[in-house]
Formats: sequence, structure tokens, C-alpha cells
Amino acid sequence: MLTKIHHHLPDENATAACGAALADCLTPGLMIWLHGDLGAGKTALTRALLHAAGHAGSVKSPTYALAEPYRVQHPRLGSLSLLHFDLYRMSSPQEFIEAGLQDEVDGRNICIVEWPEQGAGVLAAPDWRITLTYLAQGRDFTLEACSERGTQCLNRFHFAARL
Repeated sequence: MLTKIHHHLPDENATAACGAALADCLTPGLMIWLHGDLGAGKTALTRALLHAAGHAGSVKSPTYALAEPYRVQHPRLGSLSLLHFDLYRMSSPQEFIEAGLQDEVDGRNICIVEWPEQGAGVLAAPDWRITLTYLAQGRDFTLEACSERGTQCLNRFHFAARL
């Protein structure tokens, strides 16, 4: 079974295709941590994942709101709740609790967290840890499964066929 994969994403179209491939692997309760510098493509990847999961509207960065909820009709799983967190502006992990966001991590909602290190100690452990590294030509994408659920989802990931 795969526990880690790496791909080079040469352009925005490849990033969008990768996000769509990730949407095919989702399962309720999945906790996804997104790592990468500013501008590495975390929100772009999340936007593509949400659209492929069935969200038809716009996807904005939750930088100021901390969280944006989405209810989608996933092609394989039916009705799902996805929460997109951006913890970049939090000054302490305690803000996550004070904002009531911990209640949303309930084992049913799919949670996608940008800047998870800002929630250290209060944020649930990831099923997937995704790292995006911006390069002069595109970006590198690494996905590591960190749980049994994460490994099962990763083994449904089929990206090469989408390029």
C-alpha cells in the first residue's frame, strides 16, 4: 500500500487536475493538512478539489474568516460537508478553540487546513499531509498518508491518467 507520493505540477492546469484527483479519493471525516509557503498553491489546489467534489460556486481563501464551510453533492459519496480552514492569521492555537472551530472537526466533516502548524496542540492529527513547494517552473506536490484512513484514501489516488 502507498503511504507517500510525489508529483511535479508544471502549471495551473496540472494543479487543478491534481485537486480533481484528490476529490475522487475523499471520505467523510478526512483531515487534510496543507503545507507550503505563501503563493505555493494551497488555495488553488483546494479550489480545484472543491469544484471536483461538487461545489459550483466561488471558493475564496478563508484567511480572514478562519473557516469557510461548503456543502457539496459529491459524485461518489453524495452529500458532504467540507470545511476549508486557513490558520495563517491566528496568533495562538487557543484562537482555534475560542472560535468554536474544534466543534467542526467531528469525524464526519472533511477538513482542509492551511497553515496547520498555527493550530499545534489543538488541531486533530492529519490523515493526509500535503506539501506544495513553489518552483521556478511549476510546483512540487507531496502527499503523505498519516493514518489508516489516509492510506486507504491515498490508494484510490489516480493522477497520472489525468495528465
